[in-house]
Amino acid sequence: MSSNSNKVDWSFYEKNGFTPFVNVSGTMTSLGASIMVDDAQSAMREISPYFIKIHELQSSAGKIISELTGAESGFITASSSAGITLSIAALMTGKNPGLIEKLPNTEGLKTEVVVQSGHLCNYGAAIDQAIRLSGATTVSFGQSTQVQDHQLYNAINENTTAGLYVVSHHVVEYGQMPFDCFCRICHEKGIPVIVDAPSEYNLKTLIDKGADIVIFSSHKFLSGPTAGIVAGKSNLIQACYMQNIGIGRGMKVGKESVFGAMSALQAWKSREHEAIRSEETHTLELWQQAANGFTGVKADIVGDPTHNPLSRLKISIDKNTFNSSAASVALALSKCEVPIIVRDHEVELGYFQLDPCNLAEGHAEIVANSLQNVLNSALSKPLSEVDLDKHRNSSIQGYLDWK
Repeated sequence: MSSNSNKVDWSFYEKNGFTPFVNVSGTMTSLGASIMVDDAQSAMREISPYFIKIHELQSSAGKIISELTGAESGFITASSSAGITLSIAALMTGKNPGLIEKLPNTEGLKTEVVVQSGHLCNYGAAIDQAIRLSGATTVSFGQSTQVQDHQLYNAINENTTAGLYVVSHHVVEYGQMPFDCFCRICHEKGIPVIVDAPSEYNLKTLIDKGADIVIFSSHKFLSGPTAGIVAGKSNLIQACYMQNIGIGRGMKVGKESVFGAMSALQAWKSREHEAIRSEETHTLELWQQAANGFTGVKADIVGDPTHNPLSRLKISIDKNTFNSSAASVALALSKCEVPIIVRDHEVELGYFQLDPCNLAEGHAEIVANSLQNVLNSALSKPLSEVDLDKHRNSSIQGYLDWK
């Protein structure tokens, strides 16, 4: 390996036979999401030798969730996706154990969930399926690129149980109904609002703006263990928690993950956010410098599409000028001596991004050197082109190839 990569401790990968790589794609579940904070790791080790009453543990988690989010109550479940399903189930059944046990049989229940068409995204699975797992039905409104108020008014009827709003880089970025408007109309019609916000930085904003239930991820920016954090009004949260006697049983979470998520939340309060942003800015400037000077290559520091206080490096490549495409550069980076996994979900548009969060020591320099080497190589010989149809299907192919 190169001198820079030799400065990084790769022993875990070598010992266990795993492929070492540098993740500049972001907090992606398929790549292990994030590097867990020390406090969460310690908490999980601390609780593992002990028995504990789960209701007591979840009650303690609820207090911490309330403090951090401003919600009345909260609990921990298996994932954000599980949180969506459980929240919708709760709004159909309330706290009635008999109805909870019948799901996904929804006979006699209000089952429709209104979602704007541009929010019906795929985050590794279709969000529509998270709705349908509860037994509910998705009712989309508006067009994917334009939503108007009257469309939501007309989508809500006597069978509507919830409105679901999605905060994600996967949703359509323009023409969508703002959250304030969505929440106002739903509440005007007596419909509770659920927000899926797995990667939201400000844990209080959505509750403050009127959301009835908000779902966060423990294992993304919070850097905790894999888990979902469900926060909201106490009566609704109890109904969500009660789904564990029904469809939620398969979404249960262990004591280690609950305690680890609690610790990650506590650590979030004291995290030095400004210092982290400063270090990430330095990394972005290092990468930007590595990409500068190549005709047809443009490197811009851009903000987060969901308005979180973070930035990424957007590398746009004019194939006709540079002689290699953004997709081919991204592929070449993934085949370096130490693979670099970039944020390439929009690579067919001629760009990819580099995310500086959660880097280990020495990773930033490896990325800068690899990026410059790949771009230099492309000057002398065009890089192998990428089959974009194959790339589009790659997430499924990974499962088909798994053994």
